[in-house]
Amino acid sequence: MNRIKILLADDHKIMRDGLRSLLEKQNDMEVVAEADNGRKAVQLAQEKKPDLVIMDITMPELNGIEATRQIVSTLPGVKVIALSMHSDKRFVAGMLQAGASGFLLKDCASQELTNAIRTVARDKHYLSPEIAGVLIEDYVSLASATESVTSASLTSREREVLQLIAEGWPTKDIASHLFVSIKTVETHRRQIMKKLDIHNVADLTKYAIREGLTSVEP
Repeated sequence: MNRIKILLADDHKIMRDGLRSLLEKQNDMEVVAEADNGRKAVQLAQEKKPDLVIMDITMPELNGIEATRQIVSTLPGVKVIALSMHSDKRFVAGMLQAGASGFLLKDCASQELTNAIRTVARDKHYLSPEIAGVLIEDYVSLASATESVTSASLTSREREVLQLIAEGWPTKDIASHLFVSIKTVETHRRQIMKKLDIHNVADLTKYAIREGLTSVEP
């Protein structure tokens, strides 16, 4: 029997430990790596080539939505299931638009999680009943949400830079972290402010929190 190789991405060790304990009791599942932030999740996905990633949404450095987008776009065979405490429509829509194949809440039963993993591993989608309800109730308003449309106009790199700005990273550190020049970061910052029509860091931070790019409080 081929085991489903799983990468766990969550910034809380106690959560990862609990998931690992649960999944390693399944005969058809194997945890091959753990990541405590989105950027590490992307790196480990590229190194380990898991079948599936269990992805938290609000993580430091790179959130789960952006990490999912990068993993799915560069590793088409890798599936992602969002496992989050947030059922807000923006998080749900963000993960599904990024390419996630499933979405569950962290208070779900262990059997639901294992069922979801097996379902997604068969190239199907899985949404917990609560999440499906959110999508149905908010479909029309979500489709016309102007702020979501505005957010989508940012490039993937601009969303990365925006998250780091919101988390309080100095320009020089962002440049070093992303392996680009300070001038490039400053250009990204100007473009972000221009696209969003927001012209100070405090409001950028509030915007990033509202859009689910980070959970850091201003």
